[in-house]
Amino acid sequence: MHHPPHQGQDFLTFRTTDVDEARQVIHERFYTNVIDVPDGSAEFMARYDIAAFGALTLGRLSFGAEVRIQFGELGSYHVDIPLGGHLAWRQGRHTRAVATTASAAVFQPHGETTLDRVSTDCSMLAVKIDSKALNEQLERLLGRPLRTPVTLTPELDVAHGAGLSWVRMIRGVFDEIQAGGLLTRPMVARPLQESLLTGLLLAAGHRYRDELDRPETALRPGPVKRAVEAMHSMPQHPFTVGELALLSGVSVRRLQEAFQQYVGMTPLAYLTDVRLIRAHDELRRGTPGEVNVSEVAHRWSFGHLGRFASRYRARFGELPSQTLRSR
Repeated sequence: MHHPPHQGQDFLTFRTTDVDEARQVIHERFYTNVIDVPDGSAEFMARYDIAAFGALTLGRLSFGAEVRIQFGELGSYHVDIPLGGHLAWRQGRHTRAVATTASAAVFQPHGETTLDRVSTDCSMLAVKIDSKALNEQLERLLGRPLRTPVTLTPELDVAHGAGLSWVRMIRGVFDEIQAGGLLTRPMVARPLQESLLTGLLLAAGHRYRDELDRPETALRPGPVKRAVEAMHSMPQHPFTVGELALLSGVSVRRLQEAFQQYVGMTPLAYLTDVRLIRAHDELRRGTPGEVNVSEVAHRWSFGHLGRFASRYRARFGELPSQTLRSR
């Protein structure tokens, strides 16, 4: 039995008893995958409701039978929240984990990923989070660039506290998208998209949590936040300190002082670091022969290849070509 997909602007409803069709939709909306039905159950019925929401993809998924799903590396952060039943999963070295209605599974962008057993009665809320968007949001909250991408704790308590609150936010947003209301309007959707990213960073465990929880992070002055936002939005732009000061609404001297006090570096040093991180991310994801170091350097506003390589090595402990060859 197959029900053709019903697709609105940002919402897909899909039902099928065909495993290959079920796999194809997961591939298109989430990741490349292989779905196995261990007992060959005739009860298999994939039920998907999937919503695109900026840097996030939200899905309610169930299969009607016990299944095993292999994904490989995801390339994105991802959270699976059972709404009923349970799922056994592993990623990289993290093995023998079980997600339940009280404890969600949190996946990193890297590491072989498998759902070893999705129980017959398991329905789940699946949340795919763009890795670049999450790390940029964390940088904005901290007011400084990250040295390495954030690693989230692999399990999230969704029965209490911030984790429960975040799941309620996700479910509410999902329902509103399905209803086709105001969340179809960008001016309403964008702040909520940012709130969901921030909510995950405040709910999940990671090395920056204590820093986010300190009140001084929220109290960084507006001029610093405005300058940081501008640099993250347009890192290739040839900003000057004067232009950043104008955007921030303060004098050059005040902006320099505020950056030293709240960020620990000058505005232009911060901009260079943002560009280095963007270049590092592109090289880390690139393939030799398809990605060229000099082109990446130029794309991120480094005009002198030698100085770029020197700064890159000081920042990441290896040359740009080494990062590219590590793929």
